[in-house]
Amino acid sequence: MSRRSGILEFAVLGLLRESPMHGYELRKRLNTSLGVFRAFSYGTLYPCLKTLVASGWLIEESGSTTEDALAAPLAGRRAKIVYRLTAEGKEHFEELLAQTGPDAYEDEHFAARFAFFGQTSRDVRMRVLEGRRSRLEERLEKMRASLARTRERLDDYTLELQRHGMESVEREVRWLNELIESERAGRDVKDSASEGTSRGVPEGSSPGAFEGSAQQNSTSGETGGLPRHRDQSRPDPSDDTTT
Repeated sequence: MSRRSGILEFAVLGLLRESPMHGYELRKRLNTSLGVFRAFSYGTLYPCLKTLVASGWLIEESGSTTEDALAAPLAGRRAKIVYRLTAEGKEHFEELLAQTGPDAYEDEHFAARFAFFGQTSRDVRMRVLEGRRSRLEERLEKMRASLARTRERLDDYTLELQRHGMESVEREVRWLNELIESERAGRDVKDSASEGTSRGVPEGSSPGAFEGSAQQNSTSGETGGLPRHRDQSRPDPSDDTTT
């Protein structure tokens, strides 16, 4: 399994843990809630869903609402498929949430992990945040060393670009420091924000801008940030239909 497909499966399981969804609704949530999935096709999502079904982590159900039942025969359209998380799928997602290995700190995976922090235990959140901070501090050290070696050979614009990159990483490190301090103090992200502390990923940092409230029905009752992006794709007319 590739790293990106693993992130997609994680995100799909996390969203379906909230409630069952049609494929189009799920794709829209992925586009608007998780910046790492700003642009991906049905050709990417549906193989993922089929894999999760085959693994026993999801089940497919025909649309069961009265509207769906009436609309299908009247319009001559096939009933939509609803994807629902199984008990095994929920258990598997909880296992994924508990993982704190190096993949959790990488740019794309960290954004997805942070989006589901509302469903993650505090000790795991701390390990992921501290791991991310350590990774960025290492990156920052290398960037500074590289800039010191090449400064004299760079033109003004390239030099400014290098500085901009460093400042972006520095801002994210400061943001992580604030989050870690809040976690240690036992404060919710939203509580800290109400005190005047910004909880968005700093502009220019790799995960994207986290805004708003995530996982309102989370098990821990705490909020996580979500990158917000517009869904610019049109629905597929044949989306979510049974054969």
